[in-house]
Amino acid sequence: MPIRLLSPELATKIAAGEVVERPVSVIKELVENSLDAGASQVLVEIAEGGVAQLKVVDDGQGIPSGELELAFQRHATSKLENQEQLEAVATLGFRGEALPSIASVSHLTMSTRTPDSQNGHRLEMQWGEIIRSGPHGCPTGASVEVSDLFGNMPTRRKFLKSNSAESSRIQELVSRYALAFPHVRFQLSVDGRSVVNTPGNGKPRETLLALYGAEVAGAMLEVKGEDPESGYQVEGFISPPRLHRANRSYMTFFVNHRWIQNRMLSFALEEAYHGLLPDRRYPLAAINLALPYGDVDVNSHPTKKEVRFQEEGRVFSTLQRAVRAAVVADSPVPSVVSSGDSSRTMSAPGFPYPGSSFSGSRHAGSSYPTGNSSLFSPGGFSSPLEQPLAPPDTAAPRPPAPALKVVGQVKLTYVVAEGPEGMFLVDQHAAHERVLFDQIRRKAGEKTPQSQALLEPVTMELTPGQVEVFNANAEFLAGYGFQVENFGANSVLLRSVPGIMTTQDPAQALLDVLDMVAFEGLLRQQEDVLAATIACHSAIRAGKPLTEEEMRALLEQLEQADNPHTCPHGRPTMIHFSSMNMEREFGRR
Repeated sequence: MPIRLLSPELATKIAAGEVVERPVSVIKELVENSLDAGASQVLVEIAEGGVAQLKVVDDGQGIPSGELELAFQRHATSKLENQEQLEAVATLGFRGEALPSIASVSHLTMSTRTPDSQNGHRLEMQWGEIIRSGPHGCPTGASVEVSDLFGNMPTRRKFLKSNSAESSRIQELVSRYALAFPHVRFQLSVDGRSVVNTPGNGKPRETLLALYGAEVAGAMLEVKGEDPESGYQVEGFISPPRLHRANRSYMTFFVNHRWIQNRMLSFALEEAYHGLLPDRRYPLAAINLALPYGDVDVNSHPTKKEVRFQEEGRVFSTLQRAVRAAVVADSPVPSVVSSGDSSRTMSAPGFPYPGSSFSGSRHAGSSYPTGNSSLFSPGGFSSPLEQPLAPPDTAAPRPPAPALKVVGQVKLTYVVAEGPEGMFLVDQHAAHERVLFDQIRRKAGEKTPQSQALLEPVTMELTPGQVEVFNANAEFLAGYGFQVENFGANSVLLRSVPGIMTTQDPAQALLDVLDMVAFEGLLRQQEDVLAATIACHSAIRAGKPLTEEEMRALLEQLEQADNPHTCPHGRPTMIHFSSMNMEREFGRR
């Protein structure tokens, strides 16, 4: 066929196919318009999954009568004027495609009035064509009613899910934006039944209460963190490790209040809980990242569901640190409790075991502002600058460790100690890993790495992937005590290792480091990956006999650790047998 221009009608339908996938796409675009218009209330009503009818009403600024018809022209928008604004988009919508795309595949009626107008205006359209337009009495704001969605595109309608499934998608979307904008009251009615009704009073926890119920809202932990150089900020709520779900659908991320889906952010959140949740269980979260608008590309996806970050690593570490700090502050030592004739581990929030029950205290701070300057309010920004990550002792409050008295050693693996309210079993390898990990991170943060030269340099053959990781991280590795030189195409010469390392196979230790950094370079902070690997290769092993003096020194060092309750990989360093339970087992109670 010869090359020709598409007709305006066909071009509009193609554009609508990108923007309007299903009823929830229409709700998303209209709700974002309401929020951009400064609405304090957003009412959503749907019938039959939104296919038969949907309606969005707000009390925002509305559209002037003389501009209403223009708003339904493609690429007409009040939110963007120049390229500078495109490179730092500050509104949820900006392309000018939503209204014409929706109108082209539905019967649409819009009524609107601005605060300074005596009369409003009403516009009615069918498949993109204006049917009638004229003055209309209505309150300030905008009301958009859409019916017979995809009535002129039966194939598109055929691919929709059931009415209940489409309604569930809409309920999810309204709930997410209610979390992002706690100062806006959201109401959702499905087939005449109210399913979402948030207070809109600027108090995020009360929004959580309205959406998730009292038990979940009361248990959620507040998160607040900031990267001081870039101004990146993290605020929100996360669940304690004892509260989790079977899928990731309760993990909600916003970037500058825009609900997005991003695999890297999901990894960052999950890795902050590394070792603290049962297998295939996921936390609940509602987290907003406030970034300079120019550091985020929101124009990389047709429906703006996904964004790209200029500095992914910094975003990752800022989020993970803030979440980890809140989780660690809520993690006491796990205890063994008695239940009938058997004993089982009762995990505190930090240490769930498959099949166990969960207990623990709830951490709920009170440092969050309320009102319009609420939890998710954007803050000021400064220019992002590269900086080394701080040692872990500056990243989170240190949970207290019990003062322990050495009793002995079991199976040459566990140190038995007496402490407050009972007996403690300490895993000597996990405990030493934690002590060494903190030392390694602190030395690296102080730029004073300790290194020990090998008696003879070791020549190593690397895979092409390992070579790439090494070339990209040679200086980084040197900062931890590895001295390595290129020695041919795929070979390196290992001359020294970190001074703390006691491994008999330094080459394998370096390979492990390279593999871990390659595999988990964005799944966890590289500093933590490297320090944890070095600590693992350096810590005393299970099966090693320890003198009483060595055991006492280990426990004293563990008491001073930044997080004495877990090793760097998330396993518990100690388990508590309470006096009460021991007395119960021996029939003294």
